[in-house]
Amino acid sequence: VVDEKKKRLDQLLTERGLAVDLKKAQALIGAGQIIVNTGSDYKAGSLVPTDSEIRLRKSSAFVSRGGEKLAGGLKQLAIDPTGWICADIGCSTGGFTDCLLQRGAARVYAVDVGYGLLAWKLRQNERVILHERTNARYLTRQHIPEPLDLAVLDASFISLRALLPPLLPLFGSVVRILALVKPQFELARDKVGDRGIVRESRLHKEAVDSVKRFAEELGLSCRGEAASLICGAKGNQEFLLYFTAAENVEKKT
Repeated sequence: VVDEKKKRLDQLLTERGLAVDLKKAQALIGAGQIIVNTGSDYKAGSLVPTDSEIRLRKSSAFVSRGGEKLAGGLKQLAIDPTGWICADIGCSTGGFTDCLLQRGAARVYAVDVGYGLLAWKLRQNERVILHERTNARYLTRQHIPEPLDLAVLDASFISLRALLPPLLPLFGSVVRILALVKPQFELARDKVGDRGIVRESRLHKEAVDSVKRFAEELGLSCRGEAASLICGAKGNQEFLLYFTAAENVEKKT
């Protein structure tokens, strides 16, 4: 007899947007990263009540889950920021900034249009230069006076196409940009579902391809792509794109 009030744990994870598919759900469960109510001793096929509280284990590694997204991207795309001057565009709480610091970045310019969001421990870090209430579309050398080695982007409610061009003049001899693509902010409104969720893989591809094409028009080359293991807050699948260019890229101001 099937208990309709219980479901497989991996199925519940995907339904609630905690994992993008069953394979990733099973990986998270196997790694002990899923807590059901107060326990984590579960298998992917474990039947749990559908009204259970299910959450990702809070990572102590970074100040926010964004750090986990970036850490995964750096590993998958073989990017080592040791000694680099970096910018975190859309820093918010500072997950990306925290990750870059822990991976050896020399300095991180943390930029956000909001105020009071960055975690206190990062505000106190001498390797962090914070620009709050700052719209990244209007960044100049006054904000970031030294040449960048890497910029990471995790912005919401704005397309990456608005953020890439002003970054180019801020780099040194090589442009390196690692951008988190959020399909709901790259697609036309009529293609985005209820509550801002994009579920169809063809629309994911359309969003990613649109960013790639725009970046290529700027003279950038896409060197790698990785799907984020961790979904966005509403369950959206997100993607990391790694762009580079030599110093002869047209640096539009």
